[in-house]
This record gives sequence, structure tokens and C-alpha cells, in this order.
Amino acid sequence: MAQTPRKPPTPRQRRAGPTDIRDPMVRNEAKKALIWLGIAGLMVLLVVLAQPLMVVFGGMVFGALLDGGARLLGRILPIPRIWRVAIVLAAATGFAIWFATYAGSQIALQAAALPEILMAQAQKGLHWAERHRLITLNRSTIQTFTEQAIAGAAQLPSVLGGLFGGMATLFLILVLGVYFAIDPQPYQRGLAWMLPGESRPFFEQMFTQMGHTMRRLLFGRLVGMVIEGVTIGLALSAYGVPMATLLGLITGVLAFLPNIGAPVSGLLMVMVGFSGGTSMGLYCIGVYIVVQGIDGNIVVPMVAKKTADLAPALVLAMQLMMGALFGILGLALADPMLAMLKVLLERLAARGAMAHDGAEVTEQV
Repeated sequence: MAQTPRKPPTPRQRRAGPTDIRDPMVRNEAKKALIWLGIAGLMVLLVVLAQPLMVVFGGMVFGALLDGGARLLGRILPIPRIWRVAIVLAAATGFAIWFATYAGSQIALQAAALPEILMAQAQKGLHWAERHRLITLNRSTIQTFTEQAIAGAAQLPSVLGGLFGGMATLFLILVLGVYFAIDPQPYQRGLAWMLPGESRPFFEQMFTQMGHTMRRLLFGRLVGMVIEGVTIGLALSAYGVPMATLLGLITGVLAFLPNIGAPVSGLLMVMVGFSGGTSMGLYCIGVYIVVQGIDGNIVVPMVAKKTADLAPALVLAMQLMMGALFGILGLALADPMLAMLKVLLERLAARGAMAHDGAEVTEQV
């Protein structure tokens, strides 16, 4: 005798499984717990991926530089964006080739002589300290210095490995910057897509303002670098200071790191100056004071009126933290990151103030 098929159980007749949560309060608390676990996992992921994220941010900064050049070129040449970016890249590459061809050999010779001059100045400083009884130079002291130098030379392979790693990081930053500069809209839309729908217009406007602020900040940095490097090079060349071209180049490059690059380049300049005599050393000190005074009190404030308004102490603190966490890469990207954080906080504060004012108006009505 055939058995009649059973009817499927109704929802009331179906037994509860181990993953069924009938209580709405328990279900709500479970959702909250999953959200907090997701946030904690995201924070751990950010810590693990901090270095690659810094490389990506470096690509964004380089892309902002290319974007600024393409926008300036667009005011003259109404051509597609990709061609403007290609022209900026070609101009930068051509300048690098020209510089390496016509000035690279001289700078290479000067750079090779720089360590010898610095070592001679260090020895003079040690003998001066010995004459004034600040230290005592004997066989044990010289042997200690020699052992330290040998130990430093033994670390040369690791230094070369770090150099190759830095070159690979720089290459990735350049490639990412080119991609970001060619067409930044997909990346901006992708970031906005990951946010709630009601917040996307606000964050798209914030991203646009961040890009504008970064372009202005980097333009100001480039202007300061060019002015400071050219001025130092010409002033030192006029007095016949050795390696004036190299010192101007170092000063211009280190000017990208405000509050830290200037003392380092100034120390190198003064040490090289004293290698040519007391009068040359005093002249280098005077050039450093005058150039840094003009750059810090005239050039930088004029450029800062149209760039991000960042407090010097805050910039220095950010550079110290980023340098301790990520080395030279974090030190170079401290200013742009601080500017982006400032824009983010200002926009969020303005949004909160508008929402608060709207709520007060509603209550009054």
C-alpha cells in the first residue's frame, strides 16, 4: 500500500536550529558584536598592511603632482587629459636625462669627494676637542673609532639591500602615481561606493577638496625647493665654495622636508665651508641664515596663503611620528597626510555643525 506523501511543516511546526535566534534583542546584540569584531579586524589589517598603504599614499601624492601639472597645461593646451599627463611625464623625464648628462658627472665627482671632506672636518673637530680637553685621543679611542668604522663597513650589504628595496618602492610609487593621474575618477567613485548612499555626495566633495589641498601644498613645496636650492647654489658658487652645485641640489631636495631638511643641509654646508678656511665657513653660515630667513619669513608665508595652513609644531610632531613608524618614506609623506587629515576633520566638523543647526531649527519650528 503506497504511503501518502507528508506535507512540509509550517513555520510554526519547524523546529528551531542551533543558529536560529528568535529573540529580537539577542539578534540585535549579535549584529553589534559582529560589527565590533569587523572593526577590530579592520584595525589589525591596517596595522599589518601599513607599509603597502604608505606606498599607495605615496603614489597618490605623486599622482597629485602630475595632476597639478596636467591641470596647468590644460589652461594652455585644450587636449585630452592623457596627453597632458604624457607631456608632463616626458618633460620630467627629459629634464632628468639632461641633468644626468650635463651635470651628473660633476655632481658624481663632488659627491665622491664629500665624504672625505666631512671626515677631515670630523678629525679637525676631534683634535679641537682634544686641545680644549673635552676628550682624550689615545690608542684605545682611535681603536674604538676604527672598530666602529669596520663594523659599519660590514653592514654594507644590508645597506645595499635597503637601497634596492627603496628603489623598488620608488618604482611602485611612480607607477601608481601615473595610473592615478591618468584617470582619477574611477578611484574616487570606488571609494565613495564603499560608503553609505546618503554619505556619498558629502565624501565626494571632501575627496575633491583633499585633492585641491594636496595640489596646492605640493606646488608650494616645489616653489620653495627650487628657490632655496638655486639661491644656495648661486651664493656658494659666487664665493668659490667647493661642491656648490651638489650642496644646492641637496638643499633643494631636503627642502621638501620642512623643519628637518634645512638643519641637515645647513650642517653639511657649514662643514664643507670650514674645509676652505674660517672665512669661507663664516660665509656659509651667513648664506644659510639669510636664505633660510628669507625662505621662512617671505617665500613660505606667501605660498602658504594659498596652500594648507599647517602649524609648524604640528608638522614637526607629525614628521617625527611618521619618521619613527615608516622611516624616510613616512617623513616625506607626513605633510600631505597631515593636510588630508585636517581637511577630513574640518569637513566632518562642518557637517556636524550643519546637522546641529538643522536640528535646532526643527525644534524651534
